Amino acid sequence: MATTALTQSNFDSTVKQGIVLVDWWAPWCGPCRAFGPTFEKASLANPDVTFAKVNTEEEPGLGQAFGIQAIPTLMAFRDGVLVFEQAGALPGSALQRLVDEVKALDMTKVLAEVRTRGTKVDAA
Repeated sequence: MATTALTQSNFDSTVKQGIVLVDWWAPWCGPCRAFGPTFEKASLANPDVTFAKVNTEEEPGLGQAFGIQAIPTLMAFRDGVLVFEQAGALPGSALQRLVDEVKALDMTKVLAEVRTRGTKVDAA
């Protein structure tokens, strides 16, 4: 599955749909360009997961809203809940492990914890 380009207009509706991994990147960023093929390969291996990218140059408002201070930054959402966030690129094996961990989350427990703490819950 190809990656989805996220914009201000489709971000919220996209991250509410199951499992969504978001790569925050910019065209001038060397580490972002190096991580791109790893992210794309993972998207092909996991057709049941949405892999999406936010170009921070084209969507500065989104980057600001999510407090993006370094790129690449990877976020994982499940059913609209931010469950993972990390600056820096991941190697392919770690990215796949993250996908597997997000798939395995007990969302009943995650949602209860979010309601109790009002924060995100890390999958990894």
